[in-house]
Amino acid sequence: MTPAAPPGLPFEGQQRFLDAIDAAVAAGDEHAVTAQLRSTLCALIRDPAIRLPDCVHAPIADHYARRELYRSPAHGYSVVAMTWGPGQGTPVHDHCGLWCVEGVWHGALEITQFELLQSDGDRARFRAAGGMQAGPGSAGSLIPPHEYHSIVNASDTAVAVSVHIYQAPIEHCCKFEPLGDDWYQRIDARLPVDASA
Repeated sequence: MTPAAPPGLPFEGQQRFLDAIDAAVAAGDEHAVTAQLRSTLCALIRDPAIRLPDCVHAPIADHYARRELYRSPAHGYSVVAMTWGPGQGTPVHDHCGLWCVEGVWHGALEITQFELLQSDGDRARFRAAGGMQAGPGSAGSLIPPHEYHSIVNASDTAVAVSVHIYQAPIEHCCKFEPLGDDWYQRIDARLPVDASA
């Protein structure tokens, strides 16, 4: 008897992918888990037996795409593939207090970390705290309270794909729009999931 396919968006090598993530999530506290997940995600990206669904390579014209690949009923984490068309990106944003590990599956992304300096109601003051150009096979993590960053596909022509493993499903976050002099306006934002086809 063939075992039932795991829930989520099916893809080649899915069970191998999920088994590796499950093992990493059992590593201990959030620092151990995210460290193990970074290493695991880098290996998964390079694994020729794993091929993400074709839909994650299809950009959406007016926004970067978020397609949920899996939600773990046992461990609570969520895996989301994001598709970044040329020039698409995010404003400075948080992760709603959840840890996250992000890896670049295809293409390249520019990631800028931000340090929260001051908060005043719905306004926040940030300082850019470093940036990097992340290519295929690279992975990083965010652990609250150090969870503020922005992501952009700086290419004029190429599509980029990243995979994000969240501590739990993330359906909203705070985005921060610049006001000037390092001050930003906090805006609550929904994070809808795009259709897979």
